[in-house]
Amino acid sequence: MDLKQEINRRRTFAIISHPDAGKTTLTEKLLLFGGAIHVAGAVKSNKIKKGATSDFMEIERQRGISVATSVMEFEYKDTKINILDTPGHDDFAEDTYRTLTAVDSVIIVVDGAKGVETQTRKLMEVCRMRQTPVMIFINKLDRPCRDPFDLMDELEEELKIKVRPLAFPISTGPTFKGVYNIYEQKLSLFMSEDKQRADGEVIDITLDNPDLEKYIAPFHNRLIEDIDLVDGVYPEFEIEEYRAARLAPVFFGSALNNFGVKELLDCFIRIAPSPRATTTEQRTIQPDEPKMTGFVFKIHANMDPNHRDRLAFLKICSGRFERNKPYLHVRSGKNMKFSSPNAFLAEKKSVVDEAFPGDIVGLHDTGTFKIGDTFTEGEQLKFTGIPTFAPELFRYIENADPMKFKQLSKGIDQLMDEGVAQLFTSRGNGRKIIGTVGALQFDVIQYRLEHEYGAKCRYESLPMYKACWIECDDKTVYNDFIKRKWQNMAIDKHGRDVFMAETQYALNMAIEKFPEINFKFSSEF
Repeated sequence: MDLKQEINRRRTFAIISHPDAGKTTLTEKLLLFGGAIHVAGAVKSNKIKKGATSDFMEIERQRGISVATSVMEFEYKDTKINILDTPGHDDFAEDTYRTLTAVDSVIIVVDGAKGVETQTRKLMEVCRMRQTPVMIFINKLDRPCRDPFDLMDELEEELKIKVRPLAFPISTGPTFKGVYNIYEQKLSLFMSEDKQRADGEVIDITLDNPDLEKYIAPFHNRLIEDIDLVDGVYPEFEIEEYRAARLAPVFFGSALNNFGVKELLDCFIRIAPSPRATTTEQRTIQPDEPKMTGFVFKIHANMDPNHRDRLAFLKICSGRFERNKPYLHVRSGKNMKFSSPNAFLAEKKSVVDEAFPGDIVGLHDTGTFKIGDTFTEGEQLKFTGIPTFAPELFRYIENADPMKFKQLSKGIDQLMDEGVAQLFTSRGNGRKIIGTVGALQFDVIQYRLEHEYGAKCRYESLPMYKACWIECDDKTVYNDFIKRKWQNMAIDKHGRDVFMAETQYALNMAIEKFPEINFKFSSEF
């Protein structure tokens, strides 16, 4: 297969949602259809020892939530699918934001009873900024849900995007009969006995077929009225409108019961975009360019605690990535070869000989790589738009076991490289400070330090309002600011100066008194 054919058959997307909307369950069922797994793991059940495939960290299995993005790939109907399952919890939103820089489209999961929730709105903002096409899956139809039209009105209002249902539910909750697939004019009946396996009954039937009534009575007339209303109210589905991120197709189903998932997947591989152009500071990269380019959007420490390995997740943007071929690591200026680059099924890895645009490759890392690093075949490029945000919660971190100083130091260093939290060193007292955007991250760091590095830490509270990076063209003004604010200054992991404001008032006063200083609340890697 030539490069263009390989690109055209690839789909790289993220699944995003508010916590508990069913995102990880949907990921499981998509893997099930791809034959990547044979029985889906029950995310919440403690009776089943097998956890969700994408929740591979021990802390994820214990808490029943995702705390890190996981990458999975599989083949389905001659399409190569790369799924990035993201954390739903807003304490880990930063990992999700960065993941969205590496995908070509997004599936948003919405709880049919709760509708659009806070985190869904925030994530949609990031998709809108990047003009990423979105598809919406309204989940949990097997439970009592809100009226489908009310839900779609809310989607349009809250997510600020036109919607078009490509499937429509026949009742919900105890009387849920199934879903009519408008896109393919097929009826999917909700009657599967084995909810953990890929099966279900699909009937190829049009709305005017007299046999329809016997399958969905007493909801036959209601469905015909609903579909008429859909055709009258919502715009015709146009693939270009969807790919331009102006229209979101909507599907309905129950991921837990493996229902409506196949319809979503079949439509997705037909309409979702293949790998798209990527922006760098120097120029726009087209995926079908012959030379390989790619960037690191995530680093995961300790994927295998027995080997203390770190993996850098490299998104291939153009050309063909080949094992054992030298590539330029632009930041260091060094050429590097990779003897065992990995493909993924969450924590299960396999060595890959080649990869194409849209693919995610795991590179073994001894501490050399950073998020945002670029690899090319010699060209000096820097990919843009991989954000890190100003933390809002701070604690001093102290060693709780003097015998394990080295382990703690190494653990903090590696976990901070993942970008889930940030490490600052106070100029005033030299103490180490951890800054996060969510409180749960402190627990995750403490847990992983102990269980993956054998080091114990303790925290001391540090009442701070916000940390922000500072820049100024006038060196005199810059140095004067640092001298005056010495007790509130810190240095981040990359040696940049950070102002730590104790209150919003203190930050506002600093901005007012030093207009020449640029206070930045986000920073690009």
